[in-house]
Amino acid sequence: MTYAFSYAFWADVLGLLHAAIVLFVVGGQVLILAGWWLGWLWTRGIKFRRIHLGLIAIIMSIAALGEWCPLTLWEAKLRRLAGEQGFEQGFIATWLDRLLYYQAPLWVFVMLYAGFTALVVWTYWKYPPTTSRNTKARRN
Repeated sequence: MTYAFSYAFWADVLGLLHAAIVLFVVGGQVLILAGWWLGWLWTRGIKFRRIHLGLIAIIMSIAALGEWCPLTLWEAKLRRLAGEQGFEQGFIATWLDRLLYYQAPLWVFVMLYAGFTALVVWTYWKYPPTTSRNTKARRN
């Protein structure tokens, strides 16, 4: 196994992890709202909801500080070490680039993340998570 292949492989793995986190945060919010509407009890699970809220809080904090996502920076470094230029090398990298990375000023992302964070916090407040011991509250 060459170093270039190893770096490219781990960059792809990191990109897939990044995509999974994005899917969890965005898809999780969609499922929480659907669960609220449809009465799905699992969408009130405290661990799921705390992880979801925690992730969006971290994402918002990084953006508000004007920083790039550490996963993006790490992936870019691995791709450079693999001899790739940017994110358009290889099948996985090309599709991850199209799905995750957009060209816009940082303030645009901060505003989008702030709006999404507000939605997550509002949902957490209006449709709060519950522990499994409190089943009566879960049905409300």
